[in-house]
This record gives sequence, C-alpha cells and structure tokens, in this order.
Amino acid sequence: MGERYEVRLSGYGGQGLILIGIILAEAVGLFEGKEVVQTQSYGPEARGGASRSEVVVSDQEIDYPKPLGLDLLLAMNQESLNLYAKDVKEGGIVVADSTYCDQFPLPGVVKIPFTRLARERLGREIVANIIALGTVGALSGIVGFENLKKAVLDRVPKGTEELNMKALELGWKLGKKAKGELAKRDKGEYIITAEEL
Repeated sequence: MGERYEVRLSGYGGQGLILIGIILAEAVGLFEGKEVVQTQSYGPEARGGASRSEVVVSDQEIDYPKPLGLDLLLAMNQESLNLYAKDVKEGGIVVADSTYCDQFPLPGVVKIPFTRLARERLGREIVANIIALGTVGALSGIVGFENLKKAVLDRVPKGTEELNMKALELGWKLGKKAKGELAKRDKGEYIITAEEL
C-alpha cells in the first residue's frame, strides 16, 4: 500500500462539510493527480445533526476507502471533537473551530475561530467551511493553493466566487501560520488564534 494521508472533516449538518470534502477530493484527484477516495456520513436530521466527510489520499491505488488513523481532523463543533479526537494517529493534527469548541480532549489542538472569522471579517457565516478548507489544505500539504482554488471555483454557486476566494485565502494564511507554529513548538505548547494574524 502506498503512503496514505487521511482527513476527516466533521461538525453539524448544514456547515458545508460534505461540500468541502468533495472539493478537497477533486482538487487532489483531478488537479494533483493522486489517488483519492471521498466518503460521507450524516444523521437523518441532516441540518443540525452530525455530519462528516472523509478524504483518503495516496500515491498508489487505495484498497480500503475508510480512514485507518487520521492524519488531520477538522472539528467544527464540540461533539465532533470529543467523538473523533481518539481517531487521530500519533503526530496527527487536530484543528478545531474555537467558536464552538472550548474543551480540548487532547493537547496540541490548533484552535481557530472559523465561524467567528467568517461572520466578522467576511460578513457571512456560511463561508466558515471554505476558510476551514483553506486551513486544511495549507496544513496538510496534500494540495497546492492554485489547485484548491480551481476546485472551489468549480463548485461554489455563481455570484459567490469573490466571497469564497476571500474565505479560501484567509484560511490558507491561517493554515500557513499554524504550520509554521507546529514546526517550531512541541505538541501541547501552543494555541493558534486568529488574533495572531
């Protein structure tokens, strides 16, 4: 089996996690030329219920489509963080939306208030998922910015391109900042907040 990189994007239904999972998979598979499998799960309530999207990336054919040990977990709410933190492998990255997460079950969580940033900096909470996608892309290293941008533009509704590009750029900057901090500090000794930008 080739080198795998496994991502889980989790939160409430209605936060756009399925969409960003599809975008990430398309960016990696179509534009980066890697093998990729994207799966999704959501509760019967859909909006407001549990939702998650998983993306498995490899340089070789993927023989098992589900994550075996997460390299990166995005938790957009407390319930997802509590539920899935245990699935992150040693040395993996946990990113939490600190707008909705205030208890952290393990050390070394990257805490970024995606929803608050979307509301305060961009005027629309609905793009919190795209900010988070930019952060995931930059932190993971599995996709370049231009390829992620192309995939976003292929999927977002017409007329929202400019707003979504601002969200993606903000998220990418946050991810680059977090990546730099992770490289400098030992696990458990850092918090990344938007105020640091």
